[in-house]
Amino acid sequence: MNKIIYRKARLILEDGITFEGKSFGHESSTAGEIVFNTAMTGYPESLTDPSYRGQIIVLTYPSIGNYGVPANTIQHDLSEFFESDQIHAKGLIISDYSESYNHWNASKSLGEWLKEEKIPALFGIDTRQLTKHIREHGCMLAKIVFDEDLPFDDPGLRNLVSEVSTNEKIVYGNGKFKIMLVDCGVKNNIIRYLLQSDTTVIRVPWDYRFQDEKFDGLFISNGPGDPVQCSETISNLKDALQADYPIFGICLGHQLLALASGASTYKLKFGHRSHNQPVIQVGTPHAYLTSQNHGYAVDNESIPDDWNAYFTNLNDNSNEGLKHSTKPWFTTQFHPEASSGPTDTSFLFGEFIGALEGYKGKKVLGE
Repeated sequence: MNKIIYRKARLILEDGITFEGKSFGHESSTAGEIVFNTAMTGYPESLTDPSYRGQIIVLTYPSIGNYGVPANTIQHDLSEFFESDQIHAKGLIISDYSESYNHWNASKSLGEWLKEEKIPALFGIDTRQLTKHIREHGCMLAKIVFDEDLPFDDPGLRNLVSEVSTNEKIVYGNGKFKIMLVDCGVKNNIIRYLLQSDTTVIRVPWDYRFQDEKFDGLFISNGPGDPVQCSETISNLKDALQADYPIFGICLGHQLLALASGASTYKLKFGHRSHNQPVIQVGTPHAYLTSQNHGYAVDNESIPDDWNAYFTNLNDNSNEGLKHSTKPWFTTQFHPEASSGPTDTSFLFGEFIGALEGYKGKKVLGE
């Protein structure tokens, strides 16, 4: 077997720190915000998660690629194993790359997939040292450089949600409960979970004015970037809060509903990106492991009086969810649908469906 010769390239951080690695992806320079994820598995799902738009991902698990990448099969108009129809991350940084892969569902190597999608990736970098640096100094801009240098690019300066949201209305299913899904960068597995019940999911763009349409519940999805960039969504949600139908927001959707309610958000030093973020349900002894991917959080001190903290992060006490005191509205900062990660909190989709049943029943009775 011929020995593979990997081309060298540099990872340059905004503060001047430089790492040299070997390329196993597309050989092109790129720039974005560098973040780390401590999950052991799930790189196909993470790379296709729209919430990673504009970011260079550092995977801390020491060996990546040994189970390859599945084929992009479509089921119910959704990619079966990916969270969207493309890779949204700007680049990938790992310690050790396994060119050889073995999995019943694999169709290609990780490197082959990255080259097809034109995503640069480096291995042979001390990801432990790199992650410690990000933890100590916070998330920062970075670039992967081959021959030609390029300027740093701050994705936080633009509306990333507008880049990943659908441009048209899409309808899934034909069930009894109509759910208006505001797509801020929705993961496919969220739609899959919503469709497990007797539902019709109406997926609309992030800035779509849904107020005059008929539906039984509102869902606000995850997505990338700073929530304050989504002023149109926040304005629409302020109108929604004048109604009584159930509302469920996840991740960015949680932050947007909080902003619409009068709360404020802030940027975390290095974010929560892992499969093992512990949260506790406030007022109960129930704790759960959750999958998370976010760089912003809701300020606990800014939560309005008619809202209560629903979940709290056990690592840093940051807010992980909200619940209204009288209306069927609630949110989570974490991902109950996981994909990848633990599904300990998937029962929250059942809670949302239960709220839809109650609301639709009241409408039938004319209450």
